[in-house]
Amino acid sequence: MARLNAWRWGVLGLTGLYFLVPLAASVVFTVDVPGQGITFDAYTQIFSTSGFVSSLLLSLELALATIAVVLLLMVPAMVALRLGAPRLRPVVEVVCSLPLVVPPIAFVAGIGTVLKWGPDHLSRTPLFETFVAIQNPDFPFVLVLAYVVMALPFVYRALDAGLRAVDVRTLVEAARSCGAGWPQALVRAVLPNLRGALLNASFLTLALVLGEFTVAQLLGFRPFAVWIVNVSGSQAQLSVAVSVLSLLVTWVLLLVLAGFGGRTRTDSRG
Repeated sequence: MARLNAWRWGVLGLTGLYFLVPLAASVVFTVDVPGQGITFDAYTQIFSTSGFVSSLLLSLELALATIAVVLLLMVPAMVALRLGAPRLRPVVEVVCSLPLVVPPIAFVAGIGTVLKWGPDHLSRTPLFETFVAIQNPDFPFVLVLAYVVMALPFVYRALDAGLRAVDVRTLVEAARSCGAGWPQALVRAVLPNLRGALLNASFLTLALVLGEFTVAQLLGFRPFAVWIVNVSGSQAQLSVAVSVLSLLVTWVLLLVLAGFGGRTRTDSRG
């Protein structure tokens, strides 16, 4: 038993070093300026740098919209699948897992082909305005649609794990027997018991949107991840400082989510 614990702590220590050493090297790179010594100018300049606030706000807006769309799409579908068609679960699982095997380059190439095809063939139809609207640089909704597809594997896994831990059929039947309609049964009986799964799905989607680069760059938009790469060409220390800061913020959000989820489970047991 002692040997097993030693191996466990050894593996955990090596894993911690694997993540912490690059992070520490990044922090040293941002604060150790040759000829100047230790300085925190890279961090103090972040908020005043052109494009930082606008790109970060754009990414947060895209993340919120993606979370809303993917949850509105997947939660009713997963509940209906569990109640009415459990045999279709393998099919839905395969469909939701496809974004993991499709390269982002191929994915964005298909999106770009559709966006170029639309204006040429639909210029005299009302759909032309739709193609223009979803490519608005102030809020490119086409990125939301792309991120929804990319988030499907993670959201599916999170919701599936949550639904497996809940007797959905009993909850819905109890709500229906009390006179609730299907929407009320879903909102008042099922969703409160899926709070942890919804939080997990939301956090994974948020992390995906904040870190996604390929699709946004190739489609010509400039959210936060693209801004970091563009800044790195002229201000390397600043871009690394922003990356370190965004990583720390992501970790804080993860800890808050874990703490909130743990408190939710404790309250439900009490």
